Amino acid sequence: MRKIVIVNGPNLNFLGEREISKYGTTTYQELVSELEEHAKKTNNLVFFQSNHEGEICDYIQKIINEKIDGVIVNPGAYTHTSVSLRDSLLLLSVPIIEVHISDIKERESFRKTNLINDICEKSFIGHGVNGYKMGIDYLNEK
Repeated sequence: MRKIVIVNGPNLNFLGEREISKYGTTTYQELVSELEEHAKKTNNLVFFQSNHEGEICDYIQKIINEKIDGVIVNPGAYTHTSVSLRDSLLLLSVPIIEVHISDIKERESFRKTNLINDICEKSFIGHGVNGYKMGIDYLNEK
C-alpha cells in the first residue's frame, strides 16, 4: 500500500464555510472522508493542515526521512508568498503534486505569483476538490 501525505495550508479548515462560490460546499472533514474512500484500496493517506507557515514547514521537515510515496500540497495563500515553504518542499525526495481548488490563474493578480509550481511534478488547478483525487490517481500511476 502506498503512503501519500496531503498537506493543506491556511483557511482550508474552513472549506464549505468560506467563499462557497470559489471553494464549494464540501467541508474539510468531508474532503478527508471522500479522499480516504477514493484511495482506500491502494493508499494510506496522511493529512496535515495548519494556518501557520512555520508549522507547515516543521511538518514537511519531519516527514523528509519517512517512507512515503508522494506529497500532495495545497498551500493556500502561501503559494504566493512563502519562500520558506518552497525551501521546505525542496527537502523532499518524493514527487510533489500541487493542488488548488479554485483556478488561481483566473483570480486576483497577486495570485498569479506561484512560488512552488516549478518544483512540483504535476499541478491540478481549478478542478475543485476533485483535484486531490486527480493527484492521488497520478501518484498511483507512477
